Amino acid sequence: MTEPADAQPLDDIDRVLARELVADGRATLAHLASTAGLSVSAVQSRVRRLEARGVVSGYAARIDPEAVGSKLSAFVAITPLDPSQPDDAPARLEHIPEIEACYSVAGEDNYLLLVHVESARALEGLLQKIRTAADVKTRSTIILQKFYSDRRYIP
Repeated sequence: MTEPADAQPLDDIDRVLARELVADGRATLAHLASTAGLSVSAVQSRVRRLEARGVVSGYAARIDPEAVGSKLSAFVAITPLDPSQPDDAPARLEHIPEIEACYSVAGEDNYLLLVHVESARALEGLLQKIRTAADVKTRSTIILQKFYSDRRYIP
Protein backbone atom coordinates (compact mmCIF):
# COMPACT_ATOMS: atom_id res chain seq x y z
CA MET A 1 0.00 0.00 0.00
CA THR A 2 1.38 3.38 -0.92
CA GLU A 3 0.54 6.58 0.86
CA PRO A 4 -0.67 9.34 -1.45
CA ALA A 5 1.28 12.58 -1.25
CA ASP A 6 -1.91 14.45 -0.28
CA ALA A 7 -2.98 11.97 2.43
CA GLN A 8 -5.16 13.63 5.01
CA PRO A 9 -7.40 12.35 7.78
CA LEU A 10 -11.11 11.91 7.14
CA ASP A 11 -13.61 14.20 8.79
CA ASP A 12 -16.55 12.68 10.68
CA ILE A 13 -18.91 12.71 7.70
CA ASP A 14 -16.38 11.14 5.34
CA ARG A 15 -15.77 8.49 8.01
CA VAL A 16 -19.52 7.73 8.15
CA LEU A 17 -19.64 7.44 4.35
CA ALA A 18 -16.57 5.19 4.31
CA ARG A 19 -18.09 2.89 6.96
CA GLU A 20 -21.35 2.62 5.05
CA LEU A 21 -19.57 1.87 1.77
CA VAL A 22 -17.42 -0.79 3.43
CA ALA A 23 -20.55 -2.42 4.87
CA ASP A 24 -22.39 -2.21 1.53
CA GLY A 25 -20.54 -1.09 -1.58
CA ARG A 26 -23.90 -0.92 -3.36
CA ALA A 27 -25.47 1.52 -0.89
CA THR A 28 -27.52 4.13 -2.69
CA LEU A 29 -26.70 7.80 -2.52
CA ALA A 30 -30.10 8.29 -0.87
CA HIS A 31 -29.20 5.82 1.88
CA LEU A 32 -25.78 7.43 2.35
CA ALA A 33 -27.40 10.88 2.49
CA SER A 34 -29.89 9.72 5.11
CA THR A 35 -27.15 8.14 7.22
CA ALA A 36 -24.83 11.15 6.97
CA GLY A 37 -27.55 13.77 7.35
CA LEU A 38 -26.68 15.45 4.05
CA SER A 39 -28.36 16.01 0.71
CA VAL A 40 -27.90 13.45 -2.05
CA SER A 41 -25.86 15.93 -4.12
CA ALA A 42 -23.57 16.71 -1.17
CA VAL A 43 -23.02 12.98 -0.58
CA GLN A 44 -22.37 12.39 -4.27
CA SER A 45 -19.75 15.15 -4.22
CA ARG A 46 -18.09 13.70 -1.11
CA VAL A 47 -18.06 10.14 -2.48
CA ARG A 48 -16.50 11.37 -5.74
CA ARG A 49 -13.86 13.24 -3.72
CA LEU A 50 -13.14 10.10 -1.66
CA GLU A 51 -12.73 8.16 -4.91
CA ALA A 52 -10.48 10.84 -6.45
CA ARG A 53 -8.26 10.85 -3.34
CA GLY A 54 -7.96 7.07 -3.50
CA VAL A 55 -9.68 6.58 -0.14
CA VAL A 56 -12.35 4.50 -1.87
CA SER A 57 -10.58 2.52 -4.54
CA GLY A 58 -13.25 0.23 -5.87
CA TYR A 59 -16.42 -1.70 -5.43
CA ALA A 60 -16.32 -5.47 -5.68
CA ALA A 61 -18.19 -8.64 -4.82
CA ARG A 62 -16.63 -10.92 -2.21
CA ILE A 63 -16.65 -14.60 -3.12
CA ASP A 64 -16.84 -17.18 -0.32
CA PRO A 65 -14.19 -19.80 -1.23
CA GLU A 66 -16.13 -22.58 0.51
CA ALA A 67 -19.26 -21.82 -1.52
CA VAL A 68 -17.32 -22.60 -4.71
CA GLY A 69 -15.67 -25.77 -3.43
CA SER A 70 -12.42 -24.50 -1.91
CA LYS A 71 -12.86 -25.96 1.56
CA LEU A 72 -9.25 -25.47 2.67
CA SER A 73 -7.56 -22.08 3.09
CA ALA A 74 -3.95 -21.56 4.13
CA PHE A 75 -1.16 -19.06 4.49
CA VAL A 76 2.00 -20.15 2.69
CA ALA A 77 5.34 -18.46 3.45
CA ILE A 78 7.79 -18.45 0.54
CA THR A 79 11.45 -17.54 0.13
CA PRO A 80 13.55 -17.51 -3.07
CA LEU A 81 15.87 -20.48 -3.54
CA ASP A 82 18.54 -18.11 -4.85
CA PRO A 83 18.44 -14.66 -3.19
CA SER A 84 20.74 -13.26 -5.89
CA GLN A 85 18.04 -13.76 -8.55
CA PRO A 86 15.45 -11.05 -9.35
CA ASP A 87 12.67 -10.70 -6.77
CA ASP A 88 9.81 -11.40 -9.17
CA ALA A 89 7.84 -14.09 -7.33
CA PRO A 90 4.52 -12.17 -7.36
CA ALA A 91 4.66 -11.76 -11.14
CA ARG A 92 5.58 -15.42 -11.59
CA LEU A 93 2.64 -16.53 -9.43
CA GLU A 94 -0.14 -14.25 -10.66
CA HIS A 95 -1.43 -16.86 -13.14
CA ILE A 96 -2.27 -19.32 -10.35
CA PRO A 97 -5.97 -18.84 -9.51
CA GLU A 98 -5.80 -20.55 -6.11
CA ILE A 99 -3.67 -17.67 -4.79
CA GLU A 100 -5.98 -14.95 -3.48
CA ALA A 101 -3.30 -12.62 -2.15
CA CYS A 102 0.47 -12.20 -2.01
CA TYR A 103 1.96 -10.02 0.71
CA SER A 104 5.57 -8.83 0.91
CA VAL A 105 6.67 -9.35 4.52
CA ALA A 106 9.63 -8.53 6.75
CA GLY A 107 11.51 -11.32 8.48
CA GLU A 108 12.87 -14.67 7.34
CA ASP A 109 10.28 -15.05 4.58
CA ASN A 110 9.87 -12.78 1.58
CA TYR A 111 6.18 -13.31 0.87
CA LEU A 112 3.08 -14.67 2.52
CA LEU A 113 0.42 -16.11 0.23
CA LEU A 114 -3.25 -16.65 1.02
CA VAL A 115 -4.46 -19.68 -0.92
CA HIS A 116 -7.72 -21.62 -1.29
CA VAL A 117 -7.97 -25.24 -2.46
CA GLU A 118 -10.39 -28.15 -2.30
CA SER A 119 -8.39 -30.51 -0.08
CA ALA A 120 -5.09 -31.32 1.61
CA ARG A 121 -4.05 -33.25 -1.49
CA ALA A 122 -4.84 -30.23 -3.67
CA LEU A 123 -2.77 -28.07 -1.30
CA GLU A 124 0.24 -30.32 -1.77
CA GLY A 125 -0.15 -30.03 -5.54
CA LEU A 126 -0.46 -26.26 -5.28
CA LEU A 127 2.68 -26.01 -3.15
CA GLN A 128 4.60 -27.90 -5.83
CA LYS A 129 3.18 -25.61 -8.52
CA ILE A 130 4.24 -22.54 -6.49
CA ARG A 131 7.76 -23.89 -5.95
CA THR A 132 8.20 -24.63 -9.64
CA ALA A 133 6.62 -21.44 -11.01
CA ALA A 134 8.51 -18.99 -8.80
CA ASP A 135 11.70 -20.94 -7.98
CA VAL A 136 10.99 -20.63 -4.25
CA LYS A 137 10.88 -22.82 -1.19
CA THR A 138 7.73 -22.97 0.88
CA ARG A 139 9.06 -22.49 4.39
CA SER A 140 5.81 -22.92 6.28
CA THR A 141 2.15 -23.52 5.63
CA ILE A 142 -0.56 -22.59 8.12
CA ILE A 143 -3.97 -24.13 7.48
CA LEU A 144 -6.85 -21.89 8.53
CA GLN A 145 -9.58 -23.67 10.47
CA LYS A 146 -12.09 -20.94 11.19
CA PHE A 147 -12.51 -17.40 9.97
CA TYR A 148 -13.54 -15.24 12.89
CA SER A 149 -13.69 -12.04 10.95
CA ASP A 150 -13.72 -10.67 7.44
CA ARG A 151 -12.96 -7.14 8.48
CA ARG A 152 -12.35 -4.32 6.08
CA TYR A 153 -10.25 -1.37 7.15
CA ILE A 154 -12.38 1.54 8.29
CA PRO A 155 -10.54 4.70 9.31
